[in-house]
Amino acid sequence: MDLEVKGVAASSRRQTQLSSRGKKRQGWRPDTRATHGPRPPEVPCLDLGRLEDSDEEDGDSYIPYSGSYPHTCPLDSSSDWRTLLQTPYAQYHQAQQEDVAAERRKQAVVEQVMVDQLSRAVISDPEQSTRTDVYEEAHGLPGLGTAPMRFRRRTLHETKVRTKSGLTENMLSNKLRFDSRIISRNGRDACRELIGFFFACDRSLTVYEFRQFGKNRTNALPFIQKGVYQHQRGQKKGKAYDLSDFYIGANLTFRSVDHNLPESVKQSSVLTLRVISIDEAAMDFLKAASMEFKQECSNQVVDDSKVFKKIQGMLRETLSKRGVRVITGLGKYFRCIDKNRNGFLSQADFKEALKVFHLGIPERDFESLWLILDDSKSDKVDYGEFTRAVFGEMNEYRKAFVRKAYMKLDFNKTGSVPMVDIRKCYCAKKHPLVLAGKATEEEIKLSFLETLGESCSNPNEVSYSEFEDYYEGLSIGITDDDDFVNILRNPWGV
Repeated sequence: MDLEVKGVAASSRRQTQLSSRGKKRQGWRPDTRATHGPRPPEVPCLDLGRLEDSDEEDGDSYIPYSGSYPHTCPLDSSSDWRTLLQTPYAQYHQAQQEDVAAERRKQAVVEQVMVDQLSRAVISDPEQSTRTDVYEEAHGLPGLGTAPMRFRRRTLHETKVRTKSGLTENMLSNKLRFDSRIISRNGRDACRELIGFFFACDRSLTVYEFRQFGKNRTNALPFIQKGVYQHQRGQKKGKAYDLSDFYIGANLTFRSVDHNLPESVKQSSVLTLRVISIDEAAMDFLKAASMEFKQECSNQVVDDSKVFKKIQGMLRETLSKRGVRVITGLGKYFRCIDKNRNGFLSQADFKEALKVFHLGIPERDFESLWLILDDSKSDKVDYGEFTRAVFGEMNEYRKAFVRKAYMKLDFNKTGSVPMVDIRKCYCAKKHPLVLAGKATEEEIKLSFLETLGESCSNPNEVSYSEFEDYYEGLSIGITDDDDFVNILRNPWGV
């Protein structure tokens, strides 16, 4: 009997302990208010689920580098952020933030270039593997049973500290930094951030791309490897680049097959980069230090410029009246007849296009133009290059704002923007006709969407080339740069 009582008591104690443990696990605490006063506030439980690793950083959807990017809220034309961006102080503050961010990006690329070139200059120099072999063979050292160094892995004590072709920081410091962009109808390629460097010590150049991975990770990656390159087109074809080839508006051409480029860029045999800004202080220093610098402009280049200006003068009156309609319409027409989708058309195609849009160019002037553009004698010319030659193009200051507006819309960098997003983002509150009471916001928006939609091959989306064509035509009738920039600032908040 005593054993049964003891067993029941032990079982009771055991149940009490298990119950107590269960209550502790569930966060249960005894009510001590009656004996110890008011109950202290409970500490909230730590949500460990929020500390788990996330792949969101590496996703396709991200917010660009600028901290002032407004896409953290729904894209609605009536949103508060749009009204805020239209105030002068907000626009000035946003411009300051963008300038600071751009300068940080450039500095990050400069540091990466110096690290890359200085670390690779000596260690990866071919002289490390060839000079030693020659020396050993001359002195009969290979008889020791070791294979030549070019056939085996080099050890640390066999690595030279310096080589004859090794670069130093002082040599690399004499460089010219320039910003550039790819001349392309592909929106993703046209909006790539490229920063290049020309080194005066050996007349080599390299181009890096500043890229953003996810929300927080950024990196500077080589786009054009460091080397001495020659012009691939124009009057200087075959000549190596020198300091005089770098100025705002200059075109740098490279063979696409010589570089590890994205497939969209390799579709053209020649990669063309447009210089959009240069480091003026570095240019002045290098000019003063270089005894060989001379800004040469051949007679042929001058004659080519005269042909372009003559044709542009003939069409100026027509374009001033219907510039947007002509340029956007021509762009759509060229894309429709380009069956190969390679961007090149024949002489007959261009003549027919000019006739369709009632753009009269004398036959003699057209032949002179064709001789300049078709320098490869292939009877094929890129229709983007043809359009720029016939109508001219907006300056790089204006193009920079067009790219900013498009990058803001295409924040995933897909190369196209749905027309639905264009409709949501476009704001006509500051349009002159709206301010004057002569039109409503909805009327202005519908007019803009109608004109833009007519130029699009796909009515449901807008590509970069179609977006640029619209503002290219608009730019013709606006002489002041600030007026043009305001046209972009007000509806897009850039």
